[in-house]
Amino acid sequence: MASGSDRNPIIIGGLPSQVPDFDPEETQEWLDSLDAAVDQRGRERARYLMLRLIERAREKRVAVPEMRSTDYVNTIATKDEPFFPGNEEIERKILNATRWNAAVMVSRAQRPGIGVGGHIATFASSASLYDVGFNHFFRGKDEGDGGDQIFFQGHASPGIYARAFLLDRLSEQQLDAFRQEKSKAPYGLSSYPHPRSMPDFWEFPTVSMGLGPLGAIFQARMNRYMAARGIADTSKSHVWAFLGDGEMDEPESLGQLSIAAREGLDNLTFVVNCNLQRLDGPVRGNGKIIQELESQFRGAGWNVIKLVWDRTWDPLLAQDRDGVLVNQLNTTPDGQFQTYATETGAYIREHFFGHDHRLRAMVENMTDDQILHLGRGGHDHRKVFAAFEAAKEHKGQPTVVLAQTVKGWTLGPNFEGRNATHQMKKLTVADLKGFRDRLHLPITDQELESGAPPYFHPGRNSEEIQYMHDRRNALGGYVPTRVVRSKPLALPADKTYASVKKGSGQQSIATTMAFVRLLKDLMRDKEIGKRFVLIAPDEYRTFGMDSFFPSAKIYNPLGQQYESVDRELLLAYKESPTGQMLHDGISEAGCTASLIAAGSAYATHGEPLIPVYVFYSMFGFQRTGDQFWQMADQLARGFVLGATAGRTTLTGEGLQHADGHSQLLASTNPGCVAYDPAYSYEIAYIVQDGLRRMYGPDSEDVFYYLTVYNEPIQHPAEPADVDVEGILKGVHRISRGASGTVPAQIMASGVAVPWAIEAQRILAEDWNVRADVWSATSWNELRREAVEVERHNLLHPEEEQRVPYVTRKLSGAEGPFVAVSDWMRSVPDQISRWVPGTYQSLGADGFGFADTRGAARRFFHIDAQSIVVAVLTELAREGKVDRSVLKQAVDRYQLLDVASADPGVAGGDA
Repeated sequence: MASGSDRNPIIIGGLPSQVPDFDPEETQEWLDSLDAAVDQRGRERARYLMLRLIERAREKRVAVPEMRSTDYVNTIATKDEPFFPGNEEIERKILNATRWNAAVMVSRAQRPGIGVGGHIATFASSASLYDVGFNHFFRGKDEGDGGDQIFFQGHASPGIYARAFLLDRLSEQQLDAFRQEKSKAPYGLSSYPHPRSMPDFWEFPTVSMGLGPLGAIFQARMNRYMAARGIADTSKSHVWAFLGDGEMDEPESLGQLSIAAREGLDNLTFVVNCNLQRLDGPVRGNGKIIQELESQFRGAGWNVIKLVWDRTWDPLLAQDRDGVLVNQLNTTPDGQFQTYATETGAYIREHFFGHDHRLRAMVENMTDDQILHLGRGGHDHRKVFAAFEAAKEHKGQPTVVLAQTVKGWTLGPNFEGRNATHQMKKLTVADLKGFRDRLHLPITDQELESGAPPYFHPGRNSEEIQYMHDRRNALGGYVPTRVVRSKPLALPADKTYASVKKGSGQQSIATTMAFVRLLKDLMRDKEIGKRFVLIAPDEYRTFGMDSFFPSAKIYNPLGQQYESVDRELLLAYKESPTGQMLHDGISEAGCTASLIAAGSAYATHGEPLIPVYVFYSMFGFQRTGDQFWQMADQLARGFVLGATAGRTTLTGEGLQHADGHSQLLASTNPGCVAYDPAYSYEIAYIVQDGLRRMYGPDSEDVFYYLTVYNEPIQHPAEPADVDVEGILKGVHRISRGASGTVPAQIMASGVAVPWAIEAQRILAEDWNVRADVWSATSWNELRREAVEVERHNLLHPEEEQRVPYVTRKLSGAEGPFVAVSDWMRSVPDQISRWVPGTYQSLGADGFGFADTRGAARRFFHIDAQSIVVAVLTELAREGKVDRSVLKQAVDRYQLLDVASADPGVAGGDA
């Protein structure tokens, strides 16, 4: 057996553990030199030399392992800072006006009788970061492309509004309507970035923290994907995400860093506003959040730029020959730095510099006021510009800028660095006077004492405003701006859907496979085929979509640099730089982010994409429901497929995979149009209508959710008198009772329709009941339309009262109504109040479990025999059958014995 020293070489902690030494004498010379440096010049000097050697090694492309963290100083040395091209004095005046208007807008929104609040402190800390971006980096859309995509930190929205006010993009009337979207319509401003509320202004909704960074990563990736496939030239677009250090605790914030590094997304920059505070206290009071984040981003393969100190620290650091100042910076915890932001210069002199005579000597010629104003790097325009410029110029990696700031900066001692600053919304007269003086604004005491504080505008023809307009013109227009330039797509003709409308003949297929067959035909269309974006979380084979691998291929910017293990198979795994399929690994969150980026491309880049996201039904709305709200907020479009749907259909998988409620969750999302189709021809009409509504001449800002199943059934061809309106509105009759004298109605959706058909047969043969069967393609849409009708009737009592579609459709259908689905009863119960007759529902309420389909359905009492008993029960309640038959039926079908049920069809992964 090989000894430990003879094992394969590996790297542990960045050090060689077993690489053989081919020249021991040379190695010893290097070690002796290091020893001499330590002995003669000290450890700090030796450390500096080692760091410079590592830096030079990287310059020479020597593969030296990354350090996880560096000293608590700026990454960019003073000597390496680029020339600052702006007029710093004018930019400071602009920023002061913006700071004032942002704070005043929030304070005025807290006036008596309104009290809608807002947040002041976040923008106060990040104002310089945004200002440098607006003046020098953020590209607009005037050149006809998508410009830059900027994910603004949600709580900083007042500052973005305040800047837009200076540029005459927003009026004073609109600022006074902050957070009063309906009562002050059409002037109301949303509290946070919200494209649905302000569709000409905001592009990306971000205040659900964690979704901004996740969305930014996949937006940058989508930009590359669109360019690779020749859909849009996104080469000039850069994605900026402004984030909070506390926000980085959200798992979505850091969970997908690796994909950005793996794909070399150097079109992406995170700017983390490290004001060291969460909403109620320090982020890492006993630690150092910048150091922690540096380690995490470096470990994930990102380029890290630390922007910790402003220029006032440069002379002190230049004196630090023995590293005592750097050591003090390295070892002081964030909680103490937060305290320094609230204390006096004398306090900082004593507690930060006072512990070592060398530190005291550095500041002995500085006044307490000068010490007090030793600032944070995120407030220094020149330092910020250097960091942003380096981020834009860096190639091969995404970049994160970790900028240290003070929360509530410039707002005065009652706000700056205080734990409660996030919740403070109103400035007193004294606060306003101090704030005004700090910003050197020409506002009188009388103006501040005589009512609501005024907004400040230096004048449309002032030097500052002209400078702002000039900078935005040079950068391609105003930001943020949302523009929809895309044109309606030429949609496929009816014949494209013909094969699916014919049904499956004698073959049994699942609705998942029916959809996949239709998708294959749609992707062959010359007009829109290339615009489909297939997305799945590592489950294409489960959904029968591996047939797309050879033709559509899987997107990978590096191509396929290996021989696939299944390369000899017809459906071999195939990656390509121009691939159409996004195979995002086991990450529903990542897939949904791809879905949103693709679904909003019609606005972001003026080129519509048609995303089709297929996932295990249970892991959609339940796991990533917040992102589906983000999708609706961002006005994204596309198809979402909850495959392997239902609580009893995915046999053997059990609780974690049993979805009996996503349709109910989908009903809560106003932007989601949800269907639960049973047959392939229903799917064809739903998809055709979805393409029309989302991509046709009168496009709507909705997305479609279809739940499809993995249980094979025979799909009938569309009937000659197919009720297309009923399919699309939510219910149509698919089978009239052929025999029996006692009428009844059965409504079913999705995989439950065959059970209803079987129940119809049993009722006729065994109980003389003539039941009609209805396919409820969308319980949700039926309810949505009925609610809208009732709202109209409530507000227009003088007009003829409207009748909900479901009521009109079922009018004349005789007998009690029994509804059944593979969902919990709350799903069909949505329409109960509008059904014109006695209504009862069956559903799979409770936890799922692993068993045969038949046993599970008997347990939940939603199988055909249970439907029969439910119909008889309602007929008995109406006096149309004798109650004695109920016990007979229960015993006859052994409803109390789960094991007695026919196990049903097995298998059927797609």
